[in-house]
Amino acid sequence: MGIIVMFMVLATLTPFLFIHLNKKILAVVQTVMIIGMWLYYFEALFHTAPPAFSIMWIMFYLSMILAEVAWVMFIIRVVKTSDTTKRTTTYYQ
Repeated sequence: MGIIVMFMVLATLTPFLFIHLNKKILAVVQTVMIIGMWLYYFEALFHTAPPAFSIMWIMFYLSMILAEVAWVMFIIRVVKTSDTTKRTTTYYQ
């Protein structure tokens, strides 16, 4: 259960990554998915897990997939900007 909570916390931070990447529509979509993700988690934790392919199940897994996409996009942007920064600083030395 601990690894799931870690991924859920990272998925909860994802709307801020989308805002940083200027993808506001994806930030709103992820925010809605986060609500379903946490509802699914608490339902599975305290009661029985919702059935497969229910609304909360779909929101849980879509939130995880969208979070993974956001983190990859963020890492790519960080690497690109650090590479650009290195190039511009080396020319001026």
